[in-house]
Amino acid sequence: MKIWIATGGTGGHVFPALSVASALVSCGHRITISCDGRVRSMVMRDKPERAHVVHIWASGVGAKSRLNQVYALFKIAVSAFALTLRFMLFRPDRVVAFGGYASVPAVFAAHVWKIPTLLHEQNAAIGRANKFAMRWVKTLMTSFPTVSDMPKGTNTKIVYTGLPVRADFLVFAGEPIPNNMHLLVTGGSLGAQILDDVVPVAIASMKNKKIFVTHQTRPENVARLQAFYAQNKIHANVLSFVHDMAAAIKDSDLVIGRSGASTVIELETIGRGAILVPLNINPDQAANAASFAKLGGGFAIEQSKFTPKWLTATLTELFDNPSRLIKMAEKSLVKNDAVSKIVCEVLK
Repeated sequence: MKIWIATGGTGGHVFPALSVASALVSCGHRITISCDGRVRSMVMRDKPERAHVVHIWASGVGAKSRLNQVYALFKIAVSAFALTLRFMLFRPDRVVAFGGYASVPAVFAAHVWKIPTLLHEQNAAIGRANKFAMRWVKTLMTSFPTVSDMPKGTNTKIVYTGLPVRADFLVFAGEPIPNNMHLLVTGGSLGAQILDDVVPVAIASMKNKKIFVTHQTRPENVARLQAFYAQNKIHANVLSFVHDMAAAIKDSDLVIGRSGASTVIELETIGRGAILVPLNINPDQAANAASFAKLGGGFAIEQSKFTPKWLTATLTELFDNPSRLIKMAEKSLVKNDAVSKIVCEVLK
């Protein structure tokens, strides 16, 4: 079977696409992956050996400048026209899109030629690009059991598949917490200033200073945080980058972080309680955090309410009651067999 996989924009869209592509290649299917220039090097580096890569002209429409928005829409339209012509000559049997603006041209071209198309939504609230593209797809696959802000009156079939994660997270699935008062603080690859401002102050106010902190932050904040933790006699390892995030989560009793889809699904895959502070301008992160909290895996708290006083009280209550942390970890655990479920839907 000839299968076209559309991805792009960020690594969060690319990794799930490449995981599914690898599984389909191993089953003997012919795979073509389309992506934009922003992630082309990543796709070329990690793609399955026998997969073909096609570059498309596209960029995000979220720019504040009206001129840039119009230009972005123009590039998407040109790419949609180019893929429509390509599909006329080299028509795939399936198109599988992994969300974001870079998926829209392939979804549109597939609609023109009535090619069965499946779309994957990462977040617990549907994104703008996917919401726009849903009118042309047969099946929407989701990372979370429920997805908010869905367009009304859609006939698209909704299938909960989960979100693929790297194999090293699957290896640690269900590992019990170490119960060694270890806290992991991570704001993603660029860190999160609110975590840097609140977490150290909150821990310094705790009566029990036996807690050990692994704190990932921006490079420019490393020295400042190291000095603060040392002055307050808090055992801490401050890093600008965590090379093995799966092991870092596995070795922690509790995680404090943002709530991007990948972060939340990684926590659910291993099974760790967390305090999630959604980026206050991102409704997707708020929905992801709410979904996690609904499991009983932890707290979803607005950035405006994430204060040192609140966090001191919360951390004290949790670390003084290890059984609570164990229950949070157990409730957060969700079996991740997303790749096999997505492949099954694609091949139906």
